[in-house]
Amino acid sequence: MTVAGTVIVTGAGSGIGRAIALQLAADGFNVMVNDFRAAAAAAVAAEIGARARSCGGDVSDEADVASMVTETEAAFGPVTHLVNNAGHVHQGRFTDLTTADFDRMLAVHLRGTFLCTKAVIEGMLARKSGAVVNVASQLGQIGGVELVHYSAAKAGIIGLTKALAREVSAQGVRVNAVAPGPINTPLVRSLSEDWQRAKAAELPLGRFGEPEEVAATVSFLCSPAASLFVGQTLGPNSGDVML
Repeated sequence: MTVAGTVIVTGAGSGIGRAIALQLAADGFNVMVNDFRAAAAAAVAAEIGARARSCGGDVSDEADVASMVTETEAAFGPVTHLVNNAGHVHQGRFTDLTTADFDRMLAVHLRGTFLCTKAVIEGMLARKSGAVVNVASQLGQIGGVELVHYSAAKAGIIGLTKALAREVSAQGVRVNAVAPGPINTPLVRSLSEDWQRAKAAELPLGRFGEPEEVAATVSFLCSPAASLFVGQTLGPNSGDVML
């Protein structure tokens, strides 16, 4: 199979990230599987095989991000694609949130997206080719009860995606986002059963999505077939948001 490129997928030790890593490897990409839990990342890389390597690391830590990029380039060459998927979830009423809760949410989601993108985009611009896919959430578009800090972080990712796309698309780098609805992942299952029941009842499709359904959207945005998609936010969301 012809190599489609080299992609870093953050937060790929389970859930949506794992599904994305598996799908992009099947699409022909060399894949660096990143996760805060190094053992989980290694397990997914082993599942993929020769096309993959793994690295632990916190996407909100600038040194960890630099090491991740260095390891990727040493293994596979220039990073042609980046999927910013690393996530963190915490449920709580706004009045109960601490500053630490808010800061950690923004650190993983928004600072992590910024740092990882900053670490690879100069190379993409120099080559006049590349694609960045940021995993946001439909809650960044409509908000979520007991998830104010999460919704704010994901809304920030959508704003970053649009603004960066305006800066770099004419230089050959496409930046887009995916805003999944509730997906059957460990993160969503960590939310209360009451929240999950209420959310499922709101969805026109009547069910949560599966990680593979989100991975298919990311696969499209990483492919040449998405050549006209610039600054877009695609929504595999069970109908929770209709644009």
